[in-house]
Amino acid sequence: MLDFLLRRLAQVLPTLLFVSMLIFGLQQLLPGDPARILAGEEQDPAVIAHLRERLHLDEPLPVRYAYWMGGVLRGDLGESLRTQQPVLDLVRQKLPVTLQLAAMAFVIALAIGIPAGIVAAVGRGTWWDSLANAVALWGISTPNFWLGILMILLFSVQLGWLPASGYVSPFEDLKASLASTIMPAFVLGNAIAGVLMRHTRSAMLQVLSADYIATARSKGLYERTVILKHALRNALTPVITLGALELGTLLSGAVLTEQVFSIPGFGKLIVDAVFNRDYAVVQGVVLVTATAYVALSLLADRAYFAANPKLRV
Repeated sequence: MLDFLLRRLAQVLPTLLFVSMLIFGLQQLLPGDPARILAGEEQDPAVIAHLRERLHLDEPLPVRYAYWMGGVLRGDLGESLRTQQPVLDLVRQKLPVTLQLAAMAFVIALAIGIPAGIVAAVGRGTWWDSLANAVALWGISTPNFWLGILMILLFSVQLGWLPASGYVSPFEDLKASLASTIMPAFVLGNAIAGVLMRHTRSAMLQVLSADYIATARSKGLYERTVILKHALRNALTPVITLGALELGTLLSGAVLTEQVFSIPGFGKLIVDAVFNRDYAVVQGVVLVTATAYVALSLLADRAYFAANPKLRV
């Protein structure tokens, strides 16, 4: 298992290098000159020349990439062109918000999607199967922004149970933090739950038709033991892969949901950076997101061994 993970890590490093080159290269295609943006309305040529020299904009593209990559390796993602704050500090401010929202949404998705998928597979062709498929179709087809607005109208405007927008850190007030994030977390988790349910159902149906499941039943094992211990563990491999990808999507920032609920997370950060042409922030956030995807892929590989002991051989 250790050798396998080391081989995967050896594959990951060139991938991250290629991604960094892609991020930096595509960033240069965006319109606008950062030096002119920073120079303000006067557009003094001397100021523009000084800014281009300070930001290495007068250097060839490979040299600028080398400067940027050298800073990344030292933990320096550059400075925001708008606020002059280090990009790493902005990431540290916004990442905990997105982590909390993503964790809550993922727990909600797992709590709905996997049990619904198991019930649908075990009760194939029954009304339980139809109900679970209806729930999955609802989650997949419902636009997040529309569901978010409806929840605000119901739980905030009509009932007054939850705040309509904003964010409170759990370190300040845990109850207020949960109240401010439960609606956006449910909106995000609802969509992922539908996808998880469909994949869990498909994987469970395939496993339940295997010979070793019939053997386990012929031994007189309880049906719950057959379903949860023998079938589910072998069906989890594709679900783990999907879960890692969906969690990476959540960590990259749910742009529309964060905008609807005014959550100051990664999604809002990158949207503001794109509109403000804050190139350093865009590069830093996208690089952090790509690294999160790669890290989740490695964690998924490790989870395969925990879920299915046969893969350890």
